[in-house]
Amino acid sequence: MTTGEASDGGRALIIGDSGGIGSALRAALEARGTQVTGLSRRRDGFDITDDAGVKAALDRLDPPYDMVLVTTGALEIDGAGPEKTIRAITARAMLDQFALNTVGPALILREAGRLLPREGRSVFAVLSARVGSIGDNGLGGWISYRSAKAAVNQVVHTGAIELARSHREAICVALHPGTVATPFTEDYLGRHPAVPPEEAAQNLLSVLAGLTPTDTGGFYDWAGKEIPW
Repeated sequence: MTTGEASDGGRALIIGDSGGIGSALRAALEARGTQVTGLSRRRDGFDITDDAGVKAALDRLDPPYDMVLVTTGALEIDGAGPEKTIRAITARAMLDQFALNTVGPALILREAGRLLPREGRSVFAVLSARVGSIGDNGLGGWISYRSAKAAVNQVVHTGAIELARSHREAICVALHPGTVATPFTEDYLGRHPAVPPEEAAQNLLSVLAGLTPTDTGGFYDWAGKEIPW
């Protein structure tokens, strides 16, 4: 776990701050004077899918944080990439996708009540993906990844309803960062225009800055446009 220097720019917690988008978000926030705390599997051995481990790691933190960003995720896990057809799905690959892309963020959101301040504006955001939209799915394929992202969208929407009862000014949303040029997407960059992580981070922070508590529970893209469920 690493913590930035104290500042007057608020406090943020980034889950997955050693990844491409997570590290860019950290740099952008710190440049704005935000004190950033990060948890990373690569650096800290933090396993977002480990129920007890997540609770223990969060118990060691010093909340509240004005912003909590969950930037973990993967398209390929243990060599299993997105399926081109439903005939290619396997139980193992699908369970792995749900563990990392759905259950992990849910375990962090479970603790949002104590991570965020009860008074004043705060943000809890999870990186999702447009392919998790059922209404926007016209191509098919990528069944496990699509399903896991659709599920995490439901987790965020449902969690936002509950969080609003105790944290009236909290904003809890799912975000689609667009296609970002990171190791996460390097095998798929030829199919979609991509932006560098630094640009993606600025886009996401701009979207979050423009949201209000009335937007909580929503699913937004990098330009601030709402994505259909």
